[in-house]
Amino acid sequence: MDIKHEHDHHHSHADGDDHGHCGHEQEQAASAMIRDPVCGMTVDPQSGKPSLDHDGRTHHFCSEGCRTKFAAAPEDYLTAKDPVCGMTVDRSTAKHFLKVDGEKFFFCSAACQAKFEADPSAYRDGKRPPAKPAPAGTLYTCPMHPEVVSDRPGDCPKCGMALEPMGIPPADEGPNPELVDFVRRLWVSATLAVPLLALGMGPMLGLPLREVIGEPQATIIELLLATPVVLWAALPFFRRAWASVVNRSPNMWTLIGLGVGTAYVYSVVATLAPGIFPMSFHGHGAAVPVYFEAAAVIVALVFVGQVLELKARERTGSAIRALLDLAPKTARRIDDEGSESDVPVDDIQTGDRLRVRPGERVPVDGSVLEGQSTVDESMITGEPLPLEKSKGDPLTGGTINKNGTFVMAAEKVGADMVLSRIVDMVATAQRSRAPIQGAVDRVSAVFVPAVVAAAILAFLVWAAIGPEPRMANGLLAAVAVLIIACPCALGLATPMSIMIATGRGAQEGVLIKDAEALERFSKVDTLIVDKTGTLTEGKPKLTDIIAFGGVEESRLLSLAASLERGSEHPLAEAIVSGAEERGVPFVEVTGFEAKTGKGVQGLAGDMMVALGNAAMLTDLGIDPAALAEKTEALRGDGKTVMFVVFDGALAGLVAVADRIKPTTAAAIKALHDSGLKIIMATGDNERTARAVAKSLGIDEVRADVLPEGKKALIDELRAKGAIIAMAGDGVNDAPALAAADVGIAMGTGADVAMESAGITLVKGDLNGIVRARRLAEATMRNIRQNLGFAFGYNALGVPVAAGMLYPIFGLLLSPMIAAAAMSLSSVSVISNALRLRFAKL
Repeated sequence: MDIKHEHDHHHSHADGDDHGHCGHEQEQAASAMIRDPVCGMTVDPQSGKPSLDHDGRTHHFCSEGCRTKFAAAPEDYLTAKDPVCGMTVDRSTAKHFLKVDGEKFFFCSAACQAKFEADPSAYRDGKRPPAKPAPAGTLYTCPMHPEVVSDRPGDCPKCGMALEPMGIPPADEGPNPELVDFVRRLWVSATLAVPLLALGMGPMLGLPLREVIGEPQATIIELLLATPVVLWAALPFFRRAWASVVNRSPNMWTLIGLGVGTAYVYSVVATLAPGIFPMSFHGHGAAVPVYFEAAAVIVALVFVGQVLELKARERTGSAIRALLDLAPKTARRIDDEGSESDVPVDDIQTGDRLRVRPGERVPVDGSVLEGQSTVDESMITGEPLPLEKSKGDPLTGGTINKNGTFVMAAEKVGADMVLSRIVDMVATAQRSRAPIQGAVDRVSAVFVPAVVAAAILAFLVWAAIGPEPRMANGLLAAVAVLIIACPCALGLATPMSIMIATGRGAQEGVLIKDAEALERFSKVDTLIVDKTGTLTEGKPKLTDIIAFGGVEESRLLSLAASLERGSEHPLAEAIVSGAEERGVPFVEVTGFEAKTGKGVQGLAGDMMVALGNAAMLTDLGIDPAALAEKTEALRGDGKTVMFVVFDGALAGLVAVADRIKPTTAAAIKALHDSGLKIIMATGDNERTARAVAKSLGIDEVRADVLPEGKKALIDELRAKGAIIAMAGDGVNDAPALAAADVGIAMGTGADVAMESAGITLVKGDLNGIVRARRLAEATMRNIRQNLGFAFGYNALGVPVAAGMLYPIFGLLLSPMIAAAAMSLSSVSVISNALRLRFAKL
């Protein structure tokens, strides 16, 4: 496929069609050049090239051949359709152009051109996909009312917003069709509203337009300009308003439809049949005033708000798109004969063998079959250092292979991958509703009828006691009340904050299952955490070696580790690993024997070595009193002590501990600062648990707790009025996670733990809980700000629109100003919600 770009040099030829260099217009020449509408080449209008006037406009051509083609069929070359978004583009002024295999394409923007270049075949021959087709069985839901679910696209019957597909969105959703349509309608309504504004407001601005044209003619011109705006551009608004009436769900579109419709219908009747109005409608010039400009400007301003809102909503999906971008699009598959080929990652099946080269992303979840490398897993774990990977080690799709090549087996593909599950969780959370939204819905249910009643009351009061023209002023006040009280800011206040917060959380490794979990976590006052793997590293380490009776430490560790190599106990693994790290030699052990619950013994070289607890020493007839002080001190620090015996004599001891994570102490302090009481519930023994709790400043310890005991602890605390969050990572934690007000699954723990939890932390340490807490508090603070602004705005706006300031200042609010204020309120709420993208967590 041949994609050609233009390079700002020109060719003279006979046919004027097949140029060798058609494509991008160079930016430095853009101001001086216009485009040949036939071949797409840029032409300098001062260069003396052929030109032709058509419909009062001069078109310039690169050659006589192009001019001849244009003259023969001008309509074929005036406009073109952008193959990506479908917008109509003026061929003579299009800034973006490509020629592919001799076929010409014009684009409305650089973004559309870039999408076309990435995959021309997807958009050629009129096959424009505005978005990738939704999979069969896709359901659609409303962004603001997730309880509304449909099996086909359409508008929400409650609020009129376009329904969005549920589930994981495609990586490249393409242009939003609703946004493209609304931008087009905005341009039409704004273009017609400007001259309307000049005609309607001219007398106030000192422009004698109506006097020059004549009052009757000016009114007819206003009617002609306003009609396309109200009857075509505003059609989606009226459609949504009608749906709200049919579905008995009054909303902002009900008020906009009433306001715009009333102003327009009244003005049409006043223009075509002014005689039917009583004198109370007539102005000082004896004419019945019309409000075409108000109806048109309101529509244009509502479109401004809608376009800004739709663009802001696209930005809320940036977190999901960033996650989706982590997944590679292709993978290198090895077939049964050993040959390799690049295939789309969607074609990968479980069990396929895949080669991953340096710098490439791991395509799917799996494990290493051959080779070794280091893999950057920071996107999943947050750990900055790459991890060594060799045969048998697990791999996560989307992580980056650093410097080696390996062959892997695909084990989880598609929706089963960790990355897909994360994206799905974020997408689901963005559609969920916070409990606080219930209060907003209850208010909204009575709000619209109350506004309509207020508008009727304003009209009646003005009609009864207002200055002349009483009826016209009353109508103006009623329309202003309807428009300024549109509850769009109220409807946006909670969902916008939730959408942005869940996306922000995903970027920080905090996955929110639903909005309810986020709201509840902001109110939690008690946090229950496990010790092993949460506060500690979850893997015992050798911490102390104390030799006794003239034995060297290195010899003590060498023989103890040689003996423990025969044991499968986790503490034995810690001693062996400690010896390897310290580089001590191992000796051969014979006659190995494990004594259950006591220790191990065997012949290391020519010496009988035993290692175990106090019970083993008792069996051997050895008194540990000589090391009693050291033993008590180590146990007081939460360490497990094991005695070492050489040929029946006490040779020393070794201590093993599950080390506290380096991040734990600071995280505990931050959680305390946020007002949380922290309880450690662990199956470990009381002494070790209290030692860890004391070093970290934990408020309460519950030791020797069985899995069912954690749920009983939650029930006990809830009976005392506590609001509880529980952090856990195993299958045994699932009941407690489900029972808590908020369950927090730590790390890539058991699937059942993640399913039971409201919040999942990608990296399993307490800092994730700190980030989740800060996110929850910031989100609820943001929602309260939004709601306060929305309610306060309406509380102030409705009385002002009704005319409360008229007796004092002689001011009556224009419906146009009301529309501008209404749109501004929505934009303000959206802007405030977008601040969450930069919240410090």
